[in-house]
Amino acid sequence: MKQGFPSKVLITGGREIGGVRSFAEGLAAGFTALGIEVEIVSPLRVFTRWRELGDPRVLKILSTGAVFAAPLARRAICMAHGVPQANSQGWRTLVAIVASFKLANLCSGVRLVCVSHYTAASLLALYNIRTDAVVHNAVKPLYLEPIPEPPAERRYVTYVGRLTVAKNLHRIVPAVRDLLDENPGLRMCIIGVGEQQAELEALIGGDARFEFKGAPDDTAVRDCLRRTRIFVSGNVAEGFGITYLEALTQGCIVAMPASGGGLEISPENIGRSVQLFPLSLGRSEILATLRRAMHEQPRPVDTAPFTAGAAVEAFLAVDAGRAAGKVILAEVRT
Repeated sequence: MKQGFPSKVLITGGREIGGVRSFAEGLAAGFTALGIEVEIVSPLRVFTRWRELGDPRVLKILSTGAVFAAPLARRAICMAHGVPQANSQGWRTLVAIVASFKLANLCSGVRLVCVSHYTAASLLALYNIRTDAVVHNAVKPLYLEPIPEPPAERRYVTYVGRLTVAKNLHRIVPAVRDLLDENPGLRMCIIGVGEQQAELEALIGGDARFEFKGAPDDTAVRDCLRRTRIFVSGNVAEGFGITYLEALTQGCIVAMPASGGGLEISPENIGRSVQLFPLSLGRSEILATLRRAMHEQPRPVDTAPFTAGAAVEAFLAVDAGRAAGKVILAEVRT
């Protein structure tokens, strides 16, 4: 084991579908490749790991739900995966998240890392929360494998993620229906679970062109993306958008709001393989964006900054700064 490396890394993950879980699994793959033992635990279970929380040989990377463990932890990096939203999460949850980030700022030896410059800038402007570094999420190695030839027919508009009001899928679906009416043979695939599923099913009204796939494994998600023409999501305050990156690696045209951390993934492709919804998210405006996306061709995206190895290198740099007692003022990017 290289001197200064942790003997083990404890990462708190998230739900079965979503960016936090994907973040944890991608990062775990990078640490494992270096021969460092790694374990993913739920945010609630981390509070039961007293010995490891206090062990300076174990690096703790704590997601938002586990940041309250920071005062008990030695050698911890706290993650801000996004900007808290009162409209979708409620004021109680917003206050709790902001308090957890403030706590991370106050804890000696604890660093707060954001997944995007958008998240870092928003937390500073809205809540005066200081970020020690920005480290973009890593895409899982599965999504970096070559696409087989010949490529599959792309006949889907696809969404992947939690089914929550913040994603604005209820505003996207009517425009997608209009697009499907204009393009016979085109279908929509909705991958994910969440509290908005019943509302979405009622909105779709049994239209067989819309397929709900639940929460399949990564291989099934990747296979669906390889048959997808347009990938959509509507969260105007998306912290980073790992699903955008996954979709781009599989040759999809991505349609997303003109805001959020997703704009940092491939800025050179905005207006081409990345199409932007106006923030008003009107039905006719969404349809116009989808129509433009139908005429675009996929373009390569530089994945080197988003590999698991690059993310791990950045986190180890943050950790080294902590171990040396330095405040990290400069950006640390994968």
